[in-house]
Amino acid sequence: MKKLPLRSLFCFVVISAGLLGCASSPPQPILETKAVHEKRMVAERTAADETIRQAAALPAKPVAGDGWKSLFDGKTQTGWRVTDFGGHGEVYCEAGTLVLGTGTALTGVVWTNELPKIDYEVTLEALRAEGSDFFCGLTFPVGDAFCSFIVGGWGGAVVGLSSIDGMDASENETTHYFKADRGRWYRIRLRVTTTKIEAWIDDEKLVDLPTAGRRISLRAGEIELSKPFGLASWQTTAALREIKMRLVNVGTIPTSGN
Repeated sequence: MKKLPLRSLFCFVVISAGLLGCASSPPQPILETKAVHEKRMVAERTAADETIRQAAALPAKPVAGDGWKSLFDGKTQTGWRVTDFGGHGEVYCEAGTLVLGTGTALTGVVWTNELPKIDYEVTLEALRAEGSDFFCGLTFPVGDAFCSFIVGGWGGAVVGLSSIDGMDASENETTHYFKADRGRWYRIRLRVTTTKIEAWIDDEKLVDLPTAGRRISLRAGEIELSKPFGLASWQTTAALREIKMRLVNVGTIPTSGN
């Protein structure tokens, strides 16, 4: 066997060690400094606010029917409190909208006044200003149980109820897929009666679920903090407006305070 010259042997050892190092050591992520992070957050907030201001200049779609009560005055957070989600984003009012800023996970608000537990209807307009996940997670009572209507979850494409018989919005019969355009208002409407849960986006009915014999619950996790009636987004800046509620099948309506 022919021996390698000393210089060639040295180069072979160095190159081999380098290749082994590349194979065994994954590239280290470049850490974002605090200054860079703050600059990026300011830029994202500025872009989101501009998107919201442009969309807010468009008139809201009319809501059919009588008896609607407004839950948002367009100027303040009166009647709402910020949900104590870990790492939540900023909640503020901008151009007549209620904004749920991007957080590390959930950002939301909870209604602090009385509300019906059954036989009621909710409507609002919502848009995604930044981010790519759900921009409306509407948690609501169904009698003594609670449920969430998720719009744009699981990477931005899923609509449905969480949870039905222990299955969340991505895996039960209410699951639908749709693409939400950034900066566009979507009219969301939810009706809860003694017999079913119904939900629409714009004029399309996406949920028509008879509730007899079904187990209605919330997905396990922090969304529980949205009870009894709350709105949330996931790693997404959402704007909400025209939040209204009314009674249906008017009679003796049980209520739930917070």
